[in-house]
Amino acid sequence: MKIRTVIVDDEPLARERIRSLLEPEADVEIVAECGSGDEAIEALRATLADLVFLDVQILEPDGFAVLESLEPASTPVVVFVTAYDHYALQAFEVHAVDYLLKPFDEERFHKALDRARVAVAGRDGRAVNERLLSLLQDLKAPPGYLERLVVKSAGRLFFLRTAEIDWIESAGNYVCLHAGGESHLLRETMSGIEARLDPARFVRIHRTAIVNLDEIKELQPLFHGEYEVALRDGTKLTLSRSYRDRLQELIGREF
Repeated sequence: MKIRTVIVDDEPLARERIRSLLEPEADVEIVAECGSGDEAIEALRATLADLVFLDVQILEPDGFAVLESLEPASTPVVVFVTAYDHYALQAFEVHAVDYLLKPFDEERFHKALDRARVAVAGRDGRAVNERLLSLLQDLKAPPGYLERLVVKSAGRLFFLRTAEIDWIESAGNYVCLHAGGESHLLRETMSGIEARLDPARFVRIHRTAIVNLDEIKELQPLFHGEYEVALRDGTKLTLSRSYRDRLQELIGREF
C-alpha cells in the first residue's frame, strides 16, 4: 500500500524539488501539490493523505493554521519544511516527526522520509494529533520575546541579536532586517515578527515598517497627522496616523 503524500509550499521551485526526490520512491504516491494554506486544507481533507511535506510559512493561512483546521482522524504524519529560527526548530525536534531546514540536500531529505515511513507504518492518529497540538502550543507561547534571530546569508546561518536591528521593512513574503548598515531577508510576515519582538523596544510605525525605538533620532510633521521619522543612521521613514498612538504611548507624550 502506497503512502499518499501531499506537498505544500508556496514556492514552485521548492515543490518541484520535493516532487523530484519523491517520484523515484516506489512506495510513495503524490496525491496533491498546494501553493497556499487554503489549497492545502482542501487537499488534505479530500485526499485523507498519510503524509504531508508542509512549509511552515506558506501564504495565509500558514502551516500551523492548516494543521489546526484538520480533524484528528484526518491529521497526516507531518514533515515540516522550514527556514524558521532556532526556537521553532527546538520545538520541532521535540514534537514533530522531522523537519527539513532549507536548503537541504538529498541525504537529509531521505533521512526525513525514512522517519516518516516509520511513523506512517505505526501511525496512531490520536497520538499524532496530540503531538502536533503540543507543538502548536509551544510555538504560540514562546519563552519571552526574541533576543536573537537565525539569518541565512550566502549559504551560511548566523545569529543576529534583535538589539542590533535598526528597523524592519516589509518585503512581500519576507521581511528585511536592517542592522548596522547591512540588510538581511527573513521569511516571515510583519505581523509575525512584530508579535515576537519586545513591544517596549520595537514599535510599528507603518504597515510596512517596524523601528527600534532607540534608533529614532527625530520626528518631523508631514500632512494629515503623519510624521517623518529620522533614524540615527540617516534613514527616513513615515509614521502613519493609524500607528501614532502606540509611539506616543511609548515615548510618554503626545505630539
